[in-house]
Order: sequence, then C-alpha cells, then structure tokens
Amino acid sequence: MKYLIVGLGNPGAKYAETRHNIGFKVVDAFANACGATFSLQKHAEVAQVKYKGRQLVLLKPTTFMNLSGKAVNYYLQSEKIPKENLLVITDDLSLPFGKLRMKMKGSDGGHNGLKDIQAVLNSQEYTRLRFGVGSEFNKGQQVDYVLGEWTEDEKKTMDERIDIATEFIKGFTTIGANLTMTNWNNK
Repeated sequence: MKYLIVGLGNPGAKYAETRHNIGFKVVDAFANACGATFSLQKHAEVAQVKYKGRQLVLLKPTTFMNLSGKAVNYYLQSEKIPKENLLVITDDLSLPFGKLRMKMKGSDGGHNGLKDIQAVLNSQEYTRLRFGVGSEFNKGQQVDYVLGEWTEDEKKTMDERIDIATEFIKGFTTIGANLTMTNWNNK
C-alpha cells in the first residue's frame, strides 16, 4: 500500500515559523521520527518512509500554497497513488489553536491551498487533517494572521499538538480514516 501525505505551506525561511506552514511542520516531525530526510524534487520536497509495511511519500510542495494542486496531482500520478490514499495536512482558522480534525471530504473552507487542490483534482473527495490555528485577528487581517508567527503561548504546546497530528498520519495509513477519526478527532 502506498500513501501520499502532503503538508501544506510556503517554501522558504521567511515562512518557516508561520501558522500557514503547520502542514510542513507536521510532515517534518513525522519524517524525523522515522529517520527520513527530504530532498528537493520536481514541485516539492519529498521524503520516502516505510511505516508498518506501507510506503509513504511525504510531500512539502514548493509551488507556494495557492498552487498546491500542481504538486499533489503530479505525485499522485507519478507514484500511482489513488486519491483514497491521499492525506492533506493544513492550517484551519475556524478551529481553535491546536484542535485537530480529520475529514474524508468537504469544501475548501476558504483555504486557498485546498481550493487549488480541489480544482486540479476536480474533486472534494480526499482526506484532510485540519490543524486549528485560531482566529485571533481583526477584520481584514486574515492574511497577516496566517502568515504571522506563533505566539509564545502557542509555542508551549506546539510539540504536543504536532505529536498528536503524527498519530493521525499513523492511523490513516494503518487503520484507515474512519477509525482514525473515531480515535483521534477532538483529542
């Protein structure tokens, strides 16, 4: 079984610690735990991981958030991975900081990365893990907020929340999305 695990974010040091890059942080943590490293390839940084007999392709698109679909589609096709085995990890303004929620399909929720993926794949039917970043911003300040860095309070519990997000990846690839949602959503 082969899986594509995509962390959404923007490439480059200037975005590394921003809320919008939580997807990158989660796949980085999973890769580190598995002893894997990323290499720059076409449209993305890629790491290959074996986990409990499954082959996982970890992806951090280098196409910038708004063009994430290009990288996702390329690796689904080139690695011959079905959409059912795609997991996209992204930030979510509608969830409080650190809240994690997996869904097997749904709208883009106004998220430009998900919007592009859905447009390129012509489908909303793929699993996504939403990592809550909160919504502590004034009207019209959404972009500044998601491209802003974590607060000191958020940093205190970040590692714990990322560890739980990696449990979602493990569950998705071993017991499937339904059981993973039952076991981990709302933790």
